[in-house]
Amino acid sequence: MSDGVRPGRRVYDRRFLLGEKRYDELTLAEVQQYGLDNFADPDFLSLYGRKPHEWYARGARILGRTAIECTRDRLAGLIGHDIAAAARTAPVVTSVAVDPFAGSGNTLYWIKRLAGARRGIGFELDDTVFELTRKNLAVMGLDIELVHDSYERGLRALAEPDESLLIVFVAPPWGDALREGSVLDLRHTQPPVAEVLDVATGILGQYKLLFAVQLFQNVEPDSLADLTAKFPWSATKVYDINPRGKNAGLLLATWGWTAAWRGTPGGRRIGRLATGARQRPRRGPGAGTGRGK
Repeated sequence: MSDGVRPGRRVYDRRFLLGEKRYDELTLAEVQQYGLDNFADPDFLSLYGRKPHEWYARGARILGRTAIECTRDRLAGLIGHDIAAAARTAPVVTSVAVDPFAGSGNTLYWIKRLAGARRGIGFELDDTVFELTRKNLAVMGLDIELVHDSYERGLRALAEPDESLLIVFVAPPWGDALREGSVLDLRHTQPPVAEVLDVATGILGQYKLLFAVQLFQNVEPDSLADLTAKFPWSATKVYDINPRGKNAGLLLATWGWTAAWRGTPGGRRIGRLATGARQRPRRGPGAGTGRGK
C-alpha cells in the first residue's frame, strides 16, 4: 500500500475488491486508486495496450474481481514474449492461442499478438465477466474469440489442424490459494491447476501443446513439482517488475515435443523448480528426452 492514505478512506486492496466490490463495475477513479494504493501507480491497470483513462474512454469496463485477476499490459507483454520465444522452436506450421479462463481477455490478446497465433480463443463461464469482456473486446476492436462456456466443454469443441501448436495459457482464479498473500499453492486454485492440465492433455493430447501457467514469485514446492512431473520439458521465470513480494512468474511446459527456449530479457530465470522442490520422474510424450531450464 502506498504512503499517505487518508485515515478512514477504504483501501482498494485484494480483500476489498474480491469481497465487497467483487461484481461492481469500477469507476475510472477506483481503477486508478487500486493502482495507487497497491503499486503507487494510477496507470498500473493498463489493458489492451491502453492506459486506464484511455480504455475507459473507449467504453471498456472491469469488475472489482477483474482488477485483481487480470494480467496488466506490462506483465502480459513479458509473458507473451517468452511464450513466443518458446513457440518459435516448435516443429509446427501455425499456432493457436487458447485461454481456458479468459477473464478480461488481456493475456490472450498479448499472446496472440506476440506469438503470431492465427487464432485466439478464450472460454469464460461466469455470466457477468463474460458479458463485460465481450463488450470490452468489441469496443477495443480486438480479434479475440470469446466463448461463454466451461473450459472443459470449450476444449472438447476445439478442432484444429494437426500441424498447429496449441498454446494454452492456464491461470484459473487463485482465490484462497495465495496463502496469506505470500505463497501460492497451485493445488487450491479454482479449479486446481493440475486438474486443468490433466483435462487439457486428455482432450488435446494428440496435438503438440505449449502450456503457460501463471505463477506467483513464491510457490508451494510440492504443488509446482506435481506440475513439472507431467511434462518432458519445463522452465520457470519470475518477472521482477513490481515491489518485492508482489511479482508474478511463469511456468512453461511442453507436451509432445521439447522446446529449445533460452528465455528473454526482463526477468530472472529460476530453474526447473522455482522453490527448489525435489524433482520427480516425468511423464507424458517424450518424457526423459528434454532438458529442464
